[in-house]
Amino acid sequence: MKIIKNEPMKNHTSFKIGGTADEFCTVSSKEEIIELINYAKGKNMPYFVMGNGSNILVSDKGIRGVVIQISSNFSNYEISGSMINAESGVLLSTLAKAAQKNALSGMEFASGIPGTLGGAIYMNAGAYGGEMSSIVKSVTYLKNGEIKKIGDGFGFGYRKSIFADLGVVILEAELELKEGNPEEIKAKMEDYKTRRTEKQPLNMPSAGSVFKRPEGYFAGKLIEDAGLKGFQVGGAKVSEKHSGFIVNAGGATANDVLSLIRHIQITVKEKFGVELETEVKIVGEF
Repeated sequence: MKIIKNEPMKNHTSFKIGGTADEFCTVSSKEEIIELINYAKGKNMPYFVMGNGSNILVSDKGIRGVVIQISSNFSNYEISGSMINAESGVLLSTLAKAAQKNALSGMEFASGIPGTLGGAIYMNAGAYGGEMSSIVKSVTYLKNGEIKKIGDGFGFGYRKSIFADLGVVILEAELELKEGNPEEIKAKMEDYKTRRTEKQPLNMPSAGSVFKRPEGYFAGKLIEDAGLKGFQVGGAKVSEKHSGFIVNAGGATANDVLSLIRHIQITVKEKFGVELETEVKIVGEF
């Protein structure tokens, strides 16, 4: 393992924002994950586990302790019949393409989600009416140095799971899909891709949808109706393409984003009486 000291987190987040991590390491095996956690505990240092940084906002002051990245170096998978068994660092888009090539349906919704499998299960990621909860068959995770596997009781809800509550590290998962027509699956994935490209600011750094969907409303529409489309604080800006996104318009800091988030929350609450809850995970030293 190569532990990097004072690593800029802006290089590891889709927001392109964040100060330095005291120590940073990308792992390639379960053993390395366990070793790093034990290393952090042995030094009485905190540790933070991340995927590919597509749903986090890292503080300008960075992250104290050890950052353990589970991504492309821990991304093996295999397909057997209608089942996919995969390590948690694999990208959802990779699995969705593999499923399509093997005539397996059920992952089309995930084809454009930029996160890793582990992160997607952790927060029950979803899009276009589909969610991870509909395809997860079993999850292998690490807790207190022990590797455990469960096949039910995932506690899935809107953008949540029992794994977030337990504070565990997801290592692997089994996904159960259905047989389908590869051309129809591909067509659905292309349709989702077109809709994303038309409606989302994919050409600018962001962390996806900033806010959870409030019951009975859409966050983006509330923000737009509040007159905040294009509103900017420093380098952080409400996307003019989709008001549910905050983009890094150039040189944005975490404080810019946080100030903008707070302004949006206050304005929407004043105008519509709706409280917006963040979906993006805010991490680091503040």
